[in-house]
Parts: sequence; structure tokens; C-alpha cells
Amino acid sequence: MTEYDHEPIRGLPGYLPAGETILWQGAPDWRTLARTAYHTRLVAGYFALLTGWAGASAFTTHGGYLGLEMTIALGALAVVLLHLLAWAAARSTVYTLTDRRIVLRIGIAVPKCVNLPLGMIGSVDLATRANGTGDVPLEIAGPAKLGILALWPHARPWTFVRPRPMLRAIPEAQAVAALIADSCRAAQHQAPAAIAKPQTQRAPSFADAVAA
Repeated sequence: MTEYDHEPIRGLPGYLPAGETILWQGAPDWRTLARTAYHTRLVAGYFALLTGWAGASAFTTHGGYLGLEMTIALGALAVVLLHLLAWAAARSTVYTLTDRRIVLRIGIAVPKCVNLPLGMIGSVDLATRANGTGDVPLEIAGPAKLGILALWPHARPWTFVRPRPMLRAIPEAQAVAALIADSCRAAQHQAPAAIAKPQTQRAPSFADAVAA
């Protein structure tokens, strides 16, 4: 049993209002998330250099190889833990696009939902990779109180002053970005003045379901 077993609709904190329709749902590819957000290759390369240095030192000083063995073990443990974090982050994440908003259900230890009305999304960007996955950063129009620590890793890197929510490491990213852009244009054309603030709320937990 998980925190998300009692969601009324997968990835959403409640039932959809009348007339709202889900257009797409997806989640990060955890292997790509591990490489791009948790930088597993960079960490593995760092420990490979340390291992080479420890091995060279042990060979030239004719000392023991305990330091080399410990470096290899620590490097392997670090890479495994980062992969586990990426897997857990991808498993707990659901990106939902409706004809009115984008909802990011995120968080491993502290689940939360971030609601982004389509009317407040100023632009939709795209960065793709050779394996077909990609990132879709969203530019928020107007003032938006979104903290990068609350969003990470679902935020564009190095955007500390104005954090940009980002659908990260999603498969078929080009098609998803096009669908989001079309949905934003349609929503803003229908109601250009209806600009709401983004909302962050805690996802329903098992305790909430029991209380209900």
C-alpha cells in the first residue's frame, strides 16, 4: 500500500470538475532521470578517477589495497543509491494534462500536487535526446510563488530566481510538448483573462482516506 492508493483519479488530488477532460498522462523514464537529474554517470566517472588514483598510490607505495577496495565499494554504493532515488522519484511522479491545467503529482517522502492553469503558461520549451525522451520546461506568466526546492527535480536547472516547472525525462517528449502548446493556446483563446495562480497542495494520504 502506498500514499497514492486512495487517489480518486491517478495523479490527481480529487475528482475532475464537470467539463474538464484528461488529455494526457505520463511519468519520467527513470533511467534517463538517473542520468540527467541525479548525474549517475558523472558520479561514476568521479569515483573511477578516485579508484585510479587509489590504485596508483597503492602500487607506487607498495602499501595495501584497502583504500582501493573502499573507494570501489563507496562508488558502487553511491551509484546504486542514486539509481534507487531516480526510480522512486519516477514511480511517485505523474504528469497530467487536462484541457484546463497541468498537474504535477510529485514527491517521494512528502507527496504534493502542483496545479498549473493553462491560462498562466507563457511558453512551452523542449529539449530532446537521442532515445526519444526529453524535458518540457514551462514558463509561468506573471508572478508565481513556486520554490525550486519544492519542485526539484521537476524544475529547469539553474532557475533559482524564477523557477520553471518542468516535465522531465518523459517519453515521446516532442509530441507531448506540441499537445501542451496546443492546449495552452486553446485555453487562452477561450478565456484570455482567466489567469489563476499556481497551487501546491498535499496529495491525499491513507490517513485522509480513512478519515473520509
